[in-house]
Amino acid sequence: MTLTETIWIAIGFLGQGLFFGRWVLQWVASERSAESRVPLAFWYMSLIGGLITLAYAIYRMDPVFIAGQSVGSFVYLRNLMLIHRAGGKRSLTEVRW
Repeated sequence: MTLTETIWIAIGFLGQGLFFGRWVLQWVASERSAESRVPLAFWYMSLIGGLITLAYAIYRMDPVFIAGQSVGSFVYLRNLMLIHRAGGKRSLTEVRW
């Protein structure tokens, strides 16, 4: 395996790690408040993890993975826009379901 391949695999794992970590964050926030919550950081982790994973998918030239991560990134970005338009003063655990 080349150094370039190794670096891209590390980038892919970083993106997936952030993407997975958002669920842990959401679970912890919900448990602490004893109700379902979606922290603001969830959406940032979704966007950043999704974009990193998208970069990896583009490198791999995987059209299925590219399509999935591209659409997801728009959804995460739109949610962040809506949250900030609503005042942007929400704490990291204030968004409730």
